[in-house]
Amino acid sequence: MPVSPSSSAQAARQALASRLREICKDAGLTGRELAVQAGWHPSKTSRIINGKTPPSDEDIRVWCRLCGAEDQAADLIAASRTADSMYVEWRRLQRTGLTQLQESRVPLYERTRLFRVYCSNVVPGLLQTDAYAAALLSRIASFHGTPDDVAEAVEARMARSHVLRDGNHRFAVLIEESILRYRVGDSEAMAGQLGYLLAVMSLPSVSLGVIPFSEGRRMWTLEAFNVFDDKRVHVELLTAAVTVTTPTEVAQYVKAFADLAALAVYGAPARALITSAIDALG
Repeated sequence: MPVSPSSSAQAARQALASRLREICKDAGLTGRELAVQAGWHPSKTSRIINGKTPPSDEDIRVWCRLCGAEDQAADLIAASRTADSMYVEWRRLQRTGLTQLQESRVPLYERTRLFRVYCSNVVPGLLQTDAYAAALLSRIASFHGTPDDVAEAVEARMARSHVLRDGNHRFAVLIEESILRYRVGDSEAMAGQLGYLLAVMSLPSVSLGVIPFSEGRRMWTLEAFNVFDDKRVHVELLTAAVTVTTPTEVAQYVKAFADLAALAVYGAPARALITSAIDALG
């Protein structure tokens, strides 16, 4: 069972806090003494040492200077920024709109060789049509109150999908049958999206599995997640994007994907489920 998707970020913050605590001890200072020298309230050093409050870049510089460890400041600042990027609220990622977020993931997509994608709510971004993406991104922008750059974001999302056909990539994609029934956009957009799923199944690089309603659940429905080359996992929550890089956690998502894959149908049975959903559109 995957643990809380924010635990990688918390573990990274705790590791940073431990390093700062050790530096303080090595300098022969208590947290209170360091606070006095820095001109901080003692509770500030306590919160940093216990991982309750993430230090700013300047906090780390001051900490290292007072402890005679200025040579470690750059590495600690880099570690702090990495921890901060593991759990990022969508409002921060989308504050200038949706386009930049789409474009920022292109390098990761282009260097990844094996994608494992599981979605329980919407069609995965890499398999979306422009009409479906436009309807979905419009709703996301409205919900999060982000600047309206939906047209540009859709174009960027379509552009990054070139990895489906270009380069040496493999895609193992799992979707819940419910995705075929949830209407995103009008009936025409939904029919076009489902038709595209039928077409993309013929690509040699793509394995598309559908987990049927009727399947006895030996693995429960999870939040949407993407595994990149067994090294990195992106988890999509309502409020935040979570990056998991701790090997043990990545391994749990890989295991969860394998268990979900065992529930799915492929080939002709999967096409039959998609065709049935198209027919239901009327």
